[in-house]
Amino acid sequence: MSAQLPQQQVSSIVEAMESALDRVIDHLAGACTVDGRIDEARVNNYQVAALDIAFVSSAVSAARELVEVGASDEFNASLALACAADVAVDFRSRVDGRSSIWGIEASRMFADVASAIDAGRDLKFLETLGERVIQLGQAGSRKLPEDLEMVRQTFRRFAEAEVMPIAEAIHRNDEDIPEYIIAGLAKLGCFGLSIPPEFGGLAEHGDDALVSMVLVTEELSRGSLGLAGSLITRPEIVSAAVLHGGTLEQKQRWLPRISSGERMCGIAVTEPNFGSDVAGIMTTAVRDGDDWVLNGVKTWSTFAGRAEYLLVLARTDPNRAIGHRGLSLFVVEKPARSGQEWALTQDAGGKMEARAIPTIGYRGMHSFEVSLSSWRVPHANLIGEDAGIGRGFYLQMQAFANARLQTAARAQGVMQAALEHAAAYARERSIFGQSLADFQLTRVKVARMASLLASCRGLTMSSAESLARGDTDAGLKASQAKQLACRAAEWVTREAQQLHGGYGYAEEFTVSRLFVDARVLAIFEGSDEVLGLKVIARQLLARATAVEAP
Repeated sequence: MSAQLPQQQVSSIVEAMESALDRVIDHLAGACTVDGRIDEARVNNYQVAALDIAFVSSAVSAARELVEVGASDEFNASLALACAADVAVDFRSRVDGRSSIWGIEASRMFADVASAIDAGRDLKFLETLGERVIQLGQAGSRKLPEDLEMVRQTFRRFAEAEVMPIAEAIHRNDEDIPEYIIAGLAKLGCFGLSIPPEFGGLAEHGDDALVSMVLVTEELSRGSLGLAGSLITRPEIVSAAVLHGGTLEQKQRWLPRISSGERMCGIAVTEPNFGSDVAGIMTTAVRDGDDWVLNGVKTWSTFAGRAEYLLVLARTDPNRAIGHRGLSLFVVEKPARSGQEWALTQDAGGKMEARAIPTIGYRGMHSFEVSLSSWRVPHANLIGEDAGIGRGFYLQMQAFANARLQTAARAQGVMQAALEHAAAYARERSIFGQSLADFQLTRVKVARMASLLASCRGLTMSSAESLARGDTDAGLKASQAKQLACRAAEWVTREAQQLHGGYGYAEEFTVSRLFVDARVLAIFEGSDEVLGLKVIARQLLARATAVEAP
C-alpha cells in the first residue's frame, strides 16, 4: 500500500468524524442551554452523553494530529489509518441505540468513508502493520529535530542505566526513591525544564518550550512511573503556580532551588471528602500578624515526605465557606523526611503529621495523608502575597494544565514500555509449535496498541506547543491529551499482560508492574469523569453556544 493512499483515507475519515462531532455537540448544547448559557442542571441530565462526547472529542483530536504525523512516512501513515478507523467505529457504537440524544443516526454515520474505515480495519493490513511493530518494538517513526532527539536519548540512557535495574525492587518492597536517582536527574536539569533561564531553568521560548518536558517524562516513565517518571510532576505544578502568580522575590527565592533539585516539591490540595472537587476544600488559613495558621487534613499528597516545598491550598476567607473563591496557595517549607510515617513540630506548637497510604502500584514516591494542626506559615509564603489572597483556585487550575500534559506523557512512557515487552515476548515465545508473533491475533492486537500510542503522542506534542504559545484552547487540548492517554495506557498494558499469559500475572515480569501503575493514571490530576464532564464537555458545549462556560 502506498504512503499516499492511507494518508488520503485517514484525512477523509477524520473530516467525517469532525463534521459528525460538530453536529452532536451542537445538538446537546441546544438541549442544555437556558437563556443563552449552558445550564449545569441540564448537563447533569445528559451526563452519559456528555462524557461520551468528551471521550470521542479527545480521540478525534488525536486522530487529527495523526493526519500530519502520517504524512512523514508509510509506517506512520498506516498507524494513523488504523487509529482513525478504530475511533470511527467507537464513535458510531456510542451513538447506536441513542440517536435521539446525539441528534444523528448511527446507521447513516460515515457512509461516505466506509471504504476507508474498512481499509483501516482490514485484517491483512493490520497483520502486516503488527508484524512491523513486533520487529521494531516502536509505535512509528519519531521525527524529532536533532536537539530534541538528543534530549530524549540522554534521558533514555539514564532510565536504562539507573532506573530500570532497581525499578522492580522499589515496586515490590515499596521503598523510597534512592537519593542518587534524584541527584542524577538534577544534574541533567530535569527539574528546570519548564522554568525560564532567568530563574535557573532550561525552558526555551517558543513552541518547543514544553516539548522537552514531554519527551523527558515519557522516557523516564518508560523506566518506571513511580521511581522516575513522576518526579517532574510536582516541580512542574509548583513552578507553574509561582510563575503565574508569585512575586518577583518569590520567583527568585523558590524557582532556582526547584530547578537545581536543591528543593523537592509535593502537592497538598486533595482532601478526604473533596477529591476532584477542589472548590470544596475545608483546610483553613487564618491570618495572625505576619503568619497564617493552617488547620486541616490533606490526602494523596504524593512525595510529601521527601519534599521540602509543599504546595498547600487553603481557605483564607472565612466568609466564603464553600466555593472556589476565598482560596489561596501557600508554599510550606519543611525538612525532608524519609519513610512512610513522620511528624514535625514547630516551636510555636504547630504540628504536621503524615502516614503513607498503601497502594497497589505507583510506588516509590508514597502518597501521604497529611494533618496540619496550627501550622504557621509566613505571609511571605502565600503565593502573590497580598495580591494572591483569594487567587489560589485559579493558580492551581493553571498549574494543573501543565500537570495534565505531563501526565499524558507519563502514560505514553508506560505504554511504550508495555509495547516493547509485548513485542519482545511475542518474538521469543513459542506456543503450539509456532511463534506467538506469527499468530494473526497477536499481530492485530499489537498493531492496535501501537496505533493508539501513536495517536496519544501526536495530541500530546501538539498540546505542548499550544500551551507554550498560550493558545486559548491549550487547556482543553491538554485535558484531552491526558484523558485519552491515561485510558489508553490501561488498555495497552492490559493487552501486553494478556499476551504474556500466566507470566504476565507474575511480579517477576515487568508487565505486571506496568499494569497496576497504569491504573492510577486515569484517577489523579483530574479523574476521567470529572475531567470529561467538568472540563472537556463543558468547554465544548459552551463553545457551541459562543458563551463562556459557567
